[in-house]
Amino acid sequence: MKGGLDLGGTKIQAVVTDAGSEVLAQARRETPIMGGPRAVVRELAGAMRDALATLEGATPALERVGVGAPGKVDSKRGSVAQVSNIRGWTRPFRLAASLEAELGCPVAVANDVSVAVEAERRFGAGRGFQSFLGVFWGTGVGGGLVVDGRMLHGRGAAGEIGHVCSKPGGRRCNCGLDGCVEAYAGRGALEERARERAKERKTVLFELMEKRGRDRLTSGIWLKALEQGDAVAEELLLRAVAALGVGIGAAVTLLDVEAVVIGGGLGERLGPAWLERIAAAAREHTFFKEPPLYRLAELGDLGGAIGASLL
Repeated sequence: MKGGLDLGGTKIQAVVTDAGSEVLAQARRETPIMGGPRAVVRELAGAMRDALATLEGATPALERVGVGAPGKVDSKRGSVAQVSNIRGWTRPFRLAASLEAELGCPVAVANDVSVAVEAERRFGAGRGFQSFLGVFWGTGVGGGLVVDGRMLHGRGAAGEIGHVCSKPGGRRCNCGLDGCVEAYAGRGALEERARERAKERKTVLFELMEKRGRDRLTSGIWLKALEQGDAVAEELLLRAVAALGVGIGAAVTLLDVEAVVIGGGLGERLGPAWLERIAAAAREHTFFKEPPLYRLAELGDLGGAIGASLL
């Protein structure tokens, strides 16, 4: 049996899988926003133990565990750095070695969106395409590339579409650059902007957050606000879509991929209608008369963890 861990900005998803993509057990914990990488390691290990505990009978030993992590990942060293959505995680941290000590089995680490894209390539919306761009829209905006039937890794950070500039001289991103796609479309940036707008205009976003006992504006809260006709939520999400359109359109023009797969918490929750809005925004910045196909990711919340288990 293999384990897969998806380290997200708000949640940690753990799965136990067979030799393929079948999920035998799963568990979820919240991502700690304080305490840096060592606090994250404790929760990663805890989530995996929680998943194992749900299996019937004797708890089996894991052969190995894969982790999909945000930030700059060095898979050879098993280290992760510059995780902008987790406070205190800027310098390289040997995540694989630390987690191996907790779980007692070999651990491999790769970029979170890259492993999710690999899972979609094998088992989901990317099947049958020799080239596609995966864009995962959640707490941040991550991307992964499949070219000639294989993942494109570059020097370890290929596909970072969230940090493509959508507006020169625009809003400061957590990464330190100005005008990034993520500075307008990432859920963290959206929440920051919503708090600014709430001082001037009425919005139900924070009422919903309080009612649900959350400390952050989750994808579900944004969806519920849209369903209630919240003008602030719609305005900010449309602005996010415009930024996504700039980044995706430029990438499509450069790479001429067959398809674009949209995933992540916001991408999947907002569904087909907003997928079409993203596609329309991207077409405004795409050179070709025949743009690529646009698809929603098929593996849902478990896609990243399943992809990690493939490591």
